[in-house]
Amino acid sequence: MSAVLAAGGGLTAGDRSIITAINTGASSLSFVGSTFIVLCYCLFKELRKFSFKLVFYLALSDMLCSFFLIVGDPSKGFICYAQGYTTHFFCVASFLWTTTIAFTLHRTVVKHKTDVEDLEAMFHLYVWGTSLVVTVIRSFGNNHSHLGPWCWTQTGLKGKAVHFLTFYAPLWGAILYNGFTYFQVIRMLRNARRMAVGMSDRVDQLDGRAELKVLNRWGYYPLILIGSWAFGTINRIHDFIEPGHKIFWLSVLDVGTAALMGLFNSIAYGFNSSVRRAIHERLELFLPERLYRWLPSNFRPKNHLILHQQQQQRSEMVSLKTEEQQ
Repeated sequence: MSAVLAAGGGLTAGDRSIITAINTGASSLSFVGSTFIVLCYCLFKELRKFSFKLVFYLALSDMLCSFFLIVGDPSKGFICYAQGYTTHFFCVASFLWTTTIAFTLHRTVVKHKTDVEDLEAMFHLYVWGTSLVVTVIRSFGNNHSHLGPWCWTQTGLKGKAVHFLTFYAPLWGAILYNGFTYFQVIRMLRNARRMAVGMSDRVDQLDGRAELKVLNRWGYYPLILIGSWAFGTINRIHDFIEPGHKIFWLSVLDVGTAALMGLFNSIAYGFNSSVRRAIHERLELFLPERLYRWLPSNFRPKNHLILHQQQQQRSEMVSLKTEEQQ
């Protein structure tokens, strides 16, 4: 993404300012969403489980990636030379953490293994090590031209090719892996649900439908990465074909969707039932009861919803009795 802002070939100064504004706005949304998940993990002890710990590392990577994107163009930013590589490092780490979540789910559901917590050190070595290696490799193919005492910018076809191979190749590998893994998990659970339908009562079947609805959401997670980086991939390929000609709308979609990846991840992975339950419990403790009526039903604690429904039923019964008496 930073390459689009830095190069700017074929774009006017007004176009570049629009793209920069879109990048800052979308990155700010991602930063807020990712920071929310990080704060939930730090503040709520009941969320500090291994499954949500991986989501925390994903949100932390998204938060840092969004922060360095907010800083702006590496050729004009505060830490110039280091900023582009730092952004590259945390963006790679972000989509690699999604593969560890998919691997954990696959190993638990399909392989029936319970040793995933013992693999945490291997996950860290895999994510941070791979991110560091591809970031270092990216610097080998760059031609750096001095813009100031200690600022450089990426130029040359070789540097663009290395950037493509060290970011978009692992990215689409992660997309394919996540898609294949979630497909296996969903198919496994659907088969198990079909086998259990005949041996369960109606309540269990309704619970199973709710669980299956949650499982179907997992199939959309690979689509988040596709939606975030499809236009960026197309833009890079177009940059190889016509290096001196930028398409404005393609650059806008590239920067906007890529910068929103942290927000998409925080919604898909972070805003689960555990997080909502923890927030509901805190709301129930600290918010006055009269404020609950102004909250949407999705944000009300379950106990308050049950009491509210009982009060409605009582009021309806009272109104029916008065009508009968009249």
